[in-house]
Amino acid sequence: MDKTNVSKDLKENRRILEQDFEDCADILIKEIKHDKIHLIIAYIEVTFDINLLETLAVEELLANAQMAGSNDVFNSIEEAEQVLLTGDAILFVDGMAKAIRIVDKGLPQMDLQKTDSEKVIRGSNEGFTDSIKSNTALIRRRIRSPLLKVREHKMGVRTHTLVDIMFIDDLVDRRLLKEIEQRLEKYEIDGVLDSGVIEQLSEEKWYSPFPEFQTTQRPDRAAMALLEGRIVILSDNSPISLILPTDINLFIRTTDDYYNRFEAASFARIIRYVAMFLSLALPGLYLAVTNFHTQILPTSLMLAFWENRQGVPFPEVVEVILMELSFELLREAGTRLPGAMSNTIGIVGGLIIGQAAVDAGIVSPIVVIIVAFTALCSFAIPSEEFAFSFRLLKFYIIFMSAWLGYFGFLVGLYTILIHLSKLKSFGYPYMMPFVGADAGDYEEEGDSIVRMPLRMIRKRPIIAQKDERIKLKKRRKN
Repeated sequence: MDKTNVSKDLKENRRILEQDFEDCADILIKEIKHDKIHLIIAYIEVTFDINLLETLAVEELLANAQMAGSNDVFNSIEEAEQVLLTGDAILFVDGMAKAIRIVDKGLPQMDLQKTDSEKVIRGSNEGFTDSIKSNTALIRRRIRSPLLKVREHKMGVRTHTLVDIMFIDDLVDRRLLKEIEQRLEKYEIDGVLDSGVIEQLSEEKWYSPFPEFQTTQRPDRAAMALLEGRIVILSDNSPISLILPTDINLFIRTTDDYYNRFEAASFARIIRYVAMFLSLALPGLYLAVTNFHTQILPTSLMLAFWENRQGVPFPEVVEVILMELSFELLREAGTRLPGAMSNTIGIVGGLIIGQAAVDAGIVSPIVVIIVAFTALCSFAIPSEEFAFSFRLLKFYIIFMSAWLGYFGFLVGLYTILIHLSKLKSFGYPYMMPFVGADAGDYEEEGDSIVRMPLRMIRKRPIIAQKDERIKLKKRRKN
């Protein structure tokens, strides 16, 4: 790529910077007059203390700029922009065809915050904070390109909360970008105190239990989504970012799926898909089989179930609902308790209550096993919002199975699948690649239930601009 030399004309340098960093609200360009010297300084908002210039001797900086071979002096705009994107400030002086690096505190580092809800085995442990400026800088630290844009909006009549829309200019679908901006402007509200308010006001199918946004506290996950052509929304005072559009596969993936070898990533994904199905279907399937279709089970197993239920005063459906509600209560209590106590109440409380209920003859041991295994499966789903959808719909499957047996179980699954197949996230099918895979140039099958080797995943999802679908190719030999 041809390089643009730094001009002696300060206005020309500023014009080029403003053009390259258009729609980048996190990058500031300030004009300063120091004695008879006219200069501009460009920097990422949270990485540089503008008051530092007051303590610097500008004349000394100018003298250093004349030193040939200095690592802090640049002759091209592109080189200066790359240094700016690493977290340093760049100084342009009127009449000088060079840019000068000013080193300060740089981009936010690891000591910010760790994610609690998205644990990974491999990868960064950094998490978003409550400061929107720090959050945009954390993403900027991973994608050091002027094509990463940050459009700033204000929401809330009284709070005037900053909301940033981040996207990569040559990858994003313009229709998608326009639609999310229209949805943000659709409602007038007193205040926006968390990104969850934006999520609820921007969803099209607000009655659906399935989220139309993916949420994350991880900057690397947000950066990964941006590189696919997706849009990331950040809200001030919230460590949770929103990713759109989304699909069912995104809720099953984790960031370390791409940092580990494909065999381990594929095996883990298959386990998560099985866990997703069992967290929804296992209690209902148990009721359908034991109440209506006992001939499916081996005689010895059926006799064991019957023997364990001796003396239990409730029907099986009441047993299952009672234990499911007990486990949901324990989960909610564990969430609200502080620190290590939350883990204790979840594990020990479940064991104690389950064993006490069996000893008291209120429930049978097999129901405790079924309910505990169902809860374990729901924990295996990486996204908490997505897992909650299955926790809620599980009761729908239980009632249908208790009412109509195996037929009701299938009807329940069928209605959920119909809803999912019709659901869209900002115009894109929610069930891709299982629904809508006949769309033009769709080649994401290698990154769905199984993850092929990275060298074989060469295209971005269909949401990216058509001319920018290729993301991996071999270098040509000179």
